[in-house]
Amino acid sequence: MNKKDLLIEIGTEELPPKSLQHLATAFADEIQAGLGKKDLSHGECICYATPRRMAVLLADLDVAQEDQSIQRRGPAVKAAFDNAGNPSRAAEGFAQSCGVEVFELETLENDKGAWLSCQARVEGKATKELLQEIIDISINKLPIHKRMRWGEENVEFVRPVHWSVILFGDEIVPCNILGITASNLTYGHRFHQPGPIELTSPSEYAEVLKTKGQVIANFDKRMELVRESTLAAAKNCGGVVAINEDLLNEVTALVEWPVPITGSFDTKFLELPVEVLRAIMEIHQKYFPVYEPYQDDWPVQEIDQLHPYFIAISNIDSSDPEEVRKGNERVITPRLSDAQFFWQRDCSRPLSEFAKGLKEIIFQKELGTLQDKNERVGKLVDFIAESMGINKEKVSQAASLAKCDLLTDMVGEFPELQGTMGRYYALKSGVDEEVAQAIDEQYMPRSAGAVLPRSKTGQILALADKLDTLASIFAIGKVPSGDKDPFGLRRAALGCLRVIIECELKEVDLEQCLIFSASTFDENLNASRVTADILSFMMERLKRYYLDKGIRPDIFESVATIQLTQVFDFHQRIHAVTAFTELPEAESLTAANKRISNILRQAGWGSQTSIDSSLLAEDTELVLAKALNNMKLSIEPLLKKNDYTKALAELAKLRDEVDVFFDTVMVMAEDEAVKNNRLALLNSIRQLFLSIADISQLRSN
Repeated sequence: MNKKDLLIEIGTEELPPKSLQHLATAFADEIQAGLGKKDLSHGECICYATPRRMAVLLADLDVAQEDQSIQRRGPAVKAAFDNAGNPSRAAEGFAQSCGVEVFELETLENDKGAWLSCQARVEGKATKELLQEIIDISINKLPIHKRMRWGEENVEFVRPVHWSVILFGDEIVPCNILGITASNLTYGHRFHQPGPIELTSPSEYAEVLKTKGQVIANFDKRMELVRESTLAAAKNCGGVVAINEDLLNEVTALVEWPVPITGSFDTKFLELPVEVLRAIMEIHQKYFPVYEPYQDDWPVQEIDQLHPYFIAISNIDSSDPEEVRKGNERVITPRLSDAQFFWQRDCSRPLSEFAKGLKEIIFQKELGTLQDKNERVGKLVDFIAESMGINKEKVSQAASLAKCDLLTDMVGEFPELQGTMGRYYALKSGVDEEVAQAIDEQYMPRSAGAVLPRSKTGQILALADKLDTLASIFAIGKVPSGDKDPFGLRRAALGCLRVIIECELKEVDLEQCLIFSASTFDENLNASRVTADILSFMMERLKRYYLDKGIRPDIFESVATIQLTQVFDFHQRIHAVTAFTELPEAESLTAANKRISNILRQAGWGSQTSIDSSLLAEDTELVLAKALNNMKLSIEPLLKKNDYTKALAELAKLRDEVDVFFDTVMVMAEDEAVKNNRLALLNSIRQLFLSIADISQLRSN
């Protein structure tokens, strides 16, 4: 079959930088999916994305669908002919629709009956005839949170569209893309090469844009150029850049022709906390901070001494780069001056004084003020500290100061520094170092996969703050639905679980914490009614946590079935069951547990596990009962130490006795007493496994 390259480009006003790469990738994926549904094959797919365009290049795309042979089914044979064998109107009509005579029709038979049938050949459509539908569907499926309208056309997209290109081989396919008829004319850099650029073939797209349009269309190549030029520029001024990947991605999405500009600022601003300087440069100005000194083997995480330089990435290759440098310096200096003023003013009084303003700030209209939240969290941290056997003095102090920095000028201007500035101001006020650190750590993890609190005080405060938020929002009925989660409850739940598991808070019982948290709210809110809902919500997040780590769903369910609420204990059992599934005895014991579970359920058996040794008539059940008693003695100390991995390894040794028992013993004996004794024996085995997990939930290989 003939094949050609296909290029589809959508030219727009500047696209949202933080979602550019995701949008472009989604567009390419949807186009490929659409072609696949039309049975059109292709070779390599290349995705392009710049601030003003999204494009996809598909190599060796079929020029048309293959012709297909399909079997059409007509009327049932019984209704197709009369008693004399003459064709009915239904048979004649079907034959006519197939373009054949009745006698040329075939008979299709299966276990449901017989029908007249006809083999029909369907001619494949040309690819260019299918592109309009494929592109329309792809655009409609893009993950655009809010679409815009412009002009008089009734079309919507993330940004207004100004041109479009569809080039199939050397042929223009004039589809309508968001109100624009496609051509072979693209456009270069907004300032350097704003005029139209004619394309003659899809394969030349990237090179033509680079040489004639001064645009690097490939996102990944442009990103590597930004990375390399930034590192080189920093090295030239005696420093090093610790590349922030999110910033790198965003900067790449802001430029089509990246040009590094090295700027500097007054050394007096280096007295500010490094996080303040980093926030100004990275978050607000999209600059890369430069650190000192330069050492090739220095771990990035240890770099915290800033150099008075920054690297800006310009989208213009200016004839006067010095003027561009001065312009960037003029922009950053006022921000640094403001931050210095805020810092000096905030430090003029102790952090605790800011607490007075908490009662003036509404946390949520149905939940009261930040002061109310602070008091609830204070009670909860005391409860958690007591359950962990930790002196609550430090956590209580940390909770009382936790939200004070929200009233400072610095956090008012740079809200992303909440907690961080609290730590600095607490230290300035002479507060204990661990307490100050906990104020910063209360917001950890700040994002998925981010670092966790290191101090026990910080871990407890972070856990309590998130649990209170969960209880608060659930109590007022604003639970997440679908993709909507305005209060970030999924992130809060996962943060709680990560803190408990990865910081090994062994004593923390999630259910008890939620019950206590509910008790700290006003009685009119009746927060206790949602405790079970929150627990269920968090268990769903816990399941996702393990699935993301490669834990099998059935392994999770085997532990979840026994309804544990001590999350770290749950975690230990997950890893124990995972190790158990690798044992050679696992499959046999899993099958045995399933069989035991079914037998007990069908018998309507209760909780009885006491065994009457005088009723053990068969040698094999005597052997099993003895092995079971010995096993109980063997794993009891392991269970006390929560060493579930070794305990399951020990239980695996019961395989032979259990297998022989089922091979030789009739459980449902005619003698009622013997039958019940055997059911009790089986229940003893089941309960021993259930002390760790429900092995019957595991899938059979």
